[in-house]
Amino acid sequence: MGNRKHESAQTLKESKKNIAFAKLNNYPSSPRKMRLVADIIRGERVNKALYLLRFSKQHASLPLEKLLLSALANWQMKNEGADIEEADLFVKEIYVDSARQLKRLRPAPQGRAHRIRKRSNHVTLILGSKTQEN
Repeated sequence: MGNRKHESAQTLKESKKNIAFAKLNNYPSSPRKMRLVADIIRGERVNKALYLLRFSKQHASLPLEKLLLSALANWQMKNEGADIEEADLFVKEIYVDSARQLKRLRPAPQGRAHRIRKRSNHVTLILGSKTQEN
């Protein structure tokens, strides 16, 4: 690796130290339903987002709660010895992308068939710290 590439890799690694992320791939739920829950917690503080997800009745809130806890654990691994309350973490970015679709056939009247698309999605959650940005 050249010197310029090595230096840019080091600066990129240093800039990513303050953020932590987690990914959920190929979750078998439609992206539209997952985006409804993701929009609720976007920009919220971590404690409030966990509270919203824990007491939400929507089906997609359980995997997003686990994903948020995973991102918190990733942040703790990067910042050993730092306190979560002092860091003032919030959900910086969360986005839901569509993943693969399973295509199935359902019988229809008069010998025809209708296509059923079983959708899945990818979710990426990025935590940021308000004290680091200001």
